[in-house]
This record gives sequence, structure tokens and C-alpha cells, in this order.
Amino acid sequence: MPFLPWDKIDTVLLDMDGTLLDLHFDTHFWIEHLPKKVAELTQKPVEQCRADMLAHYARVQGKIEWYCLDYWAEVLQMDIMSAKREVEHLIAMREDTIPFLDALRETGREVVLVTNAHPDGLSLKVEHTKLDSHIDTLISTHEFSVTKESQTLWQRLQAHLQFDPKRTLFVDDSLVILEAAKQFGIGHLLAVRNPDRQQPEREIDAFPSISDYRTVVAEIRQYPVEKYTS
Repeated sequence: MPFLPWDKIDTVLLDMDGTLLDLHFDTHFWIEHLPKKVAELTQKPVEQCRADMLAHYARVQGKIEWYCLDYWAEVLQMDIMSAKREVEHLIAMREDTIPFLDALRETGREVVLVTNAHPDGLSLKVEHTKLDSHIDTLISTHEFSVTKESQTLWQRLQAHLQFDPKRTLFVDDSLVILEAAKQFGIGHLLAVRNPDRQQPEREIDAFPSISDYRTVVAEIRQYPVEKYTS
């Protein structure tokens, strides 16, 4: 269990997919469902379509295009949101998410979702999970036209939210993105070991890591944020 100095954390920035929501929906959609849709459209073998898609993913990984549903709709000549709705029953909150979010908010911390997901994808997931009722602010990095992998995003996000990096915790399942946050100067970082509940838990050495947020709920509640009025 990671030790985090909750008395030094006022703001909590949270990734969505693989961090608050089970990553299985996204894994299934991009690796299984979408290649099948492309195969139906092009009359090519599914395995060939999957290989082509994986190669395309690798070319744009980390860029705004990778996360942009409009980009994929144009490239594939397909209604991506309709395709997502065909498997939307797989969208699911992690069972440990709500206790974690509620403890953060009840102790006076500012809780902000910062996702690279396209706004339409974010809306679909909020529709299914009501995640917005447990978070102060929801931000898609598409608002800034750059992803969390980029230092530009962190600069723009800090200017927008006015958080103190040294008193901020950032939680994500992507080690590349956590490294970008570290480079920017985010004071507290936490990795998720089990983003996709149908995959084995990962070993992570580079950052403090967690597999069940409920293990830190009591710890969070011991350190409410002091609110001062002038």
C-alpha cells in the first residue's frame, strides 16, 4: 500500500479510463470490436484489419489524433460513436472508485477529472456511470488541443485550474503520462496496477502504485483539508 502525505495534498487530478473506470471497455472496443467493424466495411480478413489498426495506433500513440473520435471517423469512414454504443454495456466503474472519490471530496479536496478521451466518449461514459456527480470538474484535454503526454498540456492545465503542483496528487494508469506529470513538477504521483480487471495485475517500480483505492480511504479521512476564510 502506498504511503501518501495527505496533509500535503489539496488537489487531486484523476485520469478516467483504467483509473476510475475499468479499461476493459476500451481494450475490447479498439482491439476487438473496431477491427471487426472495419472488416465488415472493407470485406478484408479480421486479422488483417486488426494488424493494420494496431500499426495505425502505434503511429499516432500519444498524439491528440489517437484519442480523437473525429479523426478515426474520418480515417475509417465510420460512425465511431454508433460503434461504441454497440458495446456500451461493457462500460463499468471500478468498484473501489466511489468510496475513493467520496472520501476525497468529503475531506475538502478539489477533485478534477483530466482525460485524454474525446468529449463525445467522455459524455458516453458519464451517461453510463454518473461519474460527474462525484467529481468537481471534468476536463477533456481536447479543450487544450494537446494530450497529457505533453508538457504544454500541463502548463495550460495549471494556468486554467490554478493548482499548486507541489500540493497536487495525480493518478493515472499510464506510466508515460505519469512521467510527463513528474517532469512538470506534480508533487505526488500514483499509478494503477490493475487498469483492466480482466488482465493480470502489473508490477510497477517507477511510482507508488495501488490496486484498490479502498485501502487508503481511512487514511484520507484522517487528514481533511483545512479551509481558511479571510
